[in-house]
Amino acid sequence: MADHAIARTPRLTAAAALLAWSAWAAPASAQSYPDRPIKLVAASAAGSTPDVLARVIADGLSPRLGQPVVVDNRPGAGQSIAIKIVGGAEPDGYTLLLGNTGSLAINPALYPRLDFSVNRALVPVALVATTPNLLVINQALPAKTAGELVAYAKAHPGKLSFGASLGTPPHLLGEYFRARTMTDIVYVPYKGGSQAVPDLLSGRVQIGADAPALMMPHIRAGKVRPLVVTSVSRLPELPDVPTLSEVGIDGYPPQTWMGVVAPPGTPAAIVSQLNAMINDVVRSEDMQARLARLGFAAYSGLPQEFSALIAEDATKWAAVVKLTGVQGD
Repeated sequence: MADHAIARTPRLTAAAALLAWSAWAAPASAQSYPDRPIKLVAASAAGSTPDVLARVIADGLSPRLGQPVVVDNRPGAGQSIAIKIVGGAEPDGYTLLLGNTGSLAINPALYPRLDFSVNRALVPVALVATTPNLLVINQALPAKTAGELVAYAKAHPGKLSFGASLGTPPHLLGEYFRARTMTDIVYVPYKGGSQAVPDLLSGRVQIGADAPALMMPHIRAGKVRPLVVTSVSRLPELPDVPTLSEVGIDGYPPQTWMGVVAPPGTPAAIVSQLNAMINDVVRSEDMQARLARLGFAAYSGLPQEFSALIAEDATKWAAVVKLTGVQGD
């Protein structure tokens, strides 16, 4: 597991962790589980990074569980479609969700008028992978550092634009940078982060953000210039790119993540079994290599730790949403 891509949540005491997690899962027997195919819902379109990750996990889980694990793509409505499907499914371990930072930690703050009781009741099973985000600019801009970008933006108010999908960590990174540096940078919304990239490369928008896996090919091609990374420490592949903290911007969560969650009331025995199997998948050399190619650091741990991370990050992202003033549709 790469240290640069994950900031571990503080450990709970054993009693507190057990109490926090036990509220998510009811005890039951898993002696016959599984005896039929399992559905892993992905709240994204086929071919997207979350979809690819879901299929990698499914491929690893199927032989270990002795049953097919089938990915079911349910994109749309800020990931709420997928959450409602899994939240309303039978709590028997046969319908799971590949959740992420956006669906589990950001959306409750971004859409305060919506009922997120199902979201809060979903049972954390296993955190799978984490990644930081990079803030980059089109190569044509004269700025070479974050400080120079701030100076340029202040000298040209309203002339720079930032493209990202609404409510995603890359969008909030751009808004957080704008708010903390008190610059006038215009946000341009896109339906998906990948749709913003062509406009970033052409210079139609000048600033962008996303995971290193998506940005590194364009950095190597000299199309975009990385200015800052959200991780706790610098990336080995970009040793000259400072962290947000190094440029004087604190408070932005250092990582985004993806992990498996189950319907409310899923028996603790089934959750424990799935957690062990997913951890076994994630710890394999093949899985770690495949995750690395996608720009993720593999992570294995207990359901209690994932539960604590969701709760802690929800508080952090709520502060980011409040500071930036971002509102969901």
